[in-house]
Amino acid sequence: MAQKRPTILQIIPELDTGGAELSTVEIASAIVRAGGRALVLSEGGRLAPRLAAAGAEFVPFAAATKNPFHILWNARLIRRMIEDEGVDLVHARSRAPAWSAMLAARQAGKPFVTTYHGAYNEKTRIKKAYNAIMAKGDTVIANSNYTKRLIEERYGTPSDVIRVIYRGVDGSKFDPAAISADRKVALAKAWQIPPGARIVLQPARLTAWKGQSTVIEAARVLEAQGRLGNTLIVLAGDAQGRDAYRERLESEIAAAGLGGKVILPGHVDDVPAALAISDLAIVASIEPEAFGRVATEAQVMGCPVIATDIGAPPETVAAPPKVEATQATGWLVPPGDAPRLAAAMAEALSLAPADLSALRERSRNRVLAHFSLDAMRRETLDVYDRHLGTKLKASYDGIP
Repeated sequence: MAQKRPTILQIIPELDTGGAELSTVEIASAIVRAGGRALVLSEGGRLAPRLAAAGAEFVPFAAATKNPFHILWNARLIRRMIEDEGVDLVHARSRAPAWSAMLAARQAGKPFVTTYHGAYNEKTRIKKAYNAIMAKGDTVIANSNYTKRLIEERYGTPSDVIRVIYRGVDGSKFDPAAISADRKVALAKAWQIPPGARIVLQPARLTAWKGQSTVIEAARVLEAQGRLGNTLIVLAGDAQGRDAYRERLESEIAAAGLGGKVILPGHVDDVPAALAISDLAIVASIEPEAFGRVATEAQVMGCPVIATDIGAPPETVAAPPKVEATQATGWLVPPGDAPRLAAAMAEALSLAPADLSALRERSRNRVLAHFSLDAMRRETLDVYDRHLGTKLKASYDGIP
């Protein structure tokens, strides 16, 4: 008798933007390519159509609710789905739906896996108790060693329960050679880039902890020193309803006298093309990034990157003094330190052509070797195999 193909259910609040959302889609695709069945419960979003294209099944579900009564009701619905759809393993990627998913999986006697995607705020005991669900998986996937240490320190989770699987980058999608001139021209036109302008890109949703204010202040410092020149600072990201914060940034830009030199073009769909037309990328987060995919995406695109020296970026960006300058793949600066950021920006933008070429080659090679999408998929499938006794990892045929 042929073995039943394993059915993996992932649950996440939305499928709009962000590393957790993209990872959900990428793992669903890998499950299908390995011969399994992939279900995704979510309220939907920009990325939902990609599930169907990958052969996965999107199930509209009120996964974003934080209402305790709805969480209990969702657990009942998920339990019924586990039984009706023959789900073999449940994988939760966010806190509120994880509570429902854990209750359902435990009641159904199915393995429960979590991925700890963020360095969640824990200012109160209630918040810590709420966040703790992400450390209660039979396997807890941490997206960096920084995240692994955080889980161990906060919850005392045994080390052997935690599996570090870095967020992977698709080196075929993020490849300078794969970005057509038409894509670059279209984006430059949409952003109204002046001819000959150099571009410094910060691709991040508009929220205070991403550090847009620090970037604006660094640009003001460079302008005051007469070193900004024809450089255009692009703060590309969706405000996601934070209109007051966007207005604050616009006021800061105006107060710094940087009108027309710092722009807020909104969400960018074509991130590879955005990095392809950029001379420098910035990760300016003032709170720790659990992974920070922009740092790896920029490097694999050969775009020099500056990141803050907290959270996971020190794992993904090789920078002095930890490595020699000849081995560096970017710069690390203290969070919220506009003068240090300005100095790093000036250095990055003044690299000699030979040094820039060498940096680009080192950066791409390092990311492909240590942070590839293919590795992330295979290691996640291996987690499923270890719980189910299946051979998804061995059956997976790689990135198309």
